[in-house]
Amino acid sequence: MPFQNPILRIGVSARIYYPSGPVLDLGGVWTKTLHYLEQSVAQLLMRSGALPLMIPAVDSQSITQRTDLHLGHYAQELDGLVLQGGNDVAPQSYGETPLDPAWAGDIVRDRYEMELVNAFVEAGKPVFGICRGLQLINVNFGGTLYQDIPTQRPEALPHINRAHYERNVHPVRIEPGTRLAELYGAAGAGTTGAMINSIHHQGIKDLALSFTVEARCPDDGMIEAIRHKGPAYIAAVQWHPEFHSPGSSEHFDDGPMLRDFLAACRQAKA
Repeated sequence: MPFQNPILRIGVSARIYYPSGPVLDLGGVWTKTLHYLEQSVAQLLMRSGALPLMIPAVDSQSITQRTDLHLGHYAQELDGLVLQGGNDVAPQSYGETPLDPAWAGDIVRDRYEMELVNAFVEAGKPVFGICRGLQLINVNFGGTLYQDIPTQRPEALPHINRAHYERNVHPVRIEPGTRLAELYGAAGAGTTGAMINSIHHQGIKDLALSFTVEARCPDDGMIEAIRHKGPAYIAAVQWHPEFHSPGSSEHFDDGPMLRDFLAACRQAKA
């Protein structure tokens, strides 16, 4: 789809790569902290006729400090925000300590993305979260997470299979009476029959009070989609729509959901 007129400029939160040591001394990019936009997310937005723009983050080691980066300026100039997937949300961000050092998460990115979400909501701009983005949104508004689903919900389905990655799938059930059910018509009255990918070991435990559940995994009840109850457009899904093949009959059709988000962005722009 070509860029639509007027062009929507959609901000995308940065994924952050931290050099881990010891590493081979190859110099250059391998020893630097990287902020990056995953290609599949960029292409998802471009296929929908929008222009994706990554919003940079800063940390305590940056030459540019937080006081120099006014995320509110991005919120004023851009038309909407997408939160990418990526590292775990830090348990400290929802008042817990890590049950395992491997689940410590990325508190630097948490703080940056929470500030981003709040800036865009304050500016009246729509926000859409993907995977970690759903978890971050829930935590930002007072919810909590399972730090590790296999440990804390051992009866649940395997929501991650590292050998299969995005090919690890399960069905989704859209909750009746929700905006998501409205978007999908008759398909919203229960299990859609299509499959969503599942690439997460964390998930929503306590839902933020200002949100409603829009979809669940029918086999174990894990929350797969949420939406803000108030006037602000804040929606998120636990799966990765950017990894679904466009037009595939095997995967959940993310088109109506994404078009709804961009329509809200266009309305906010107008």
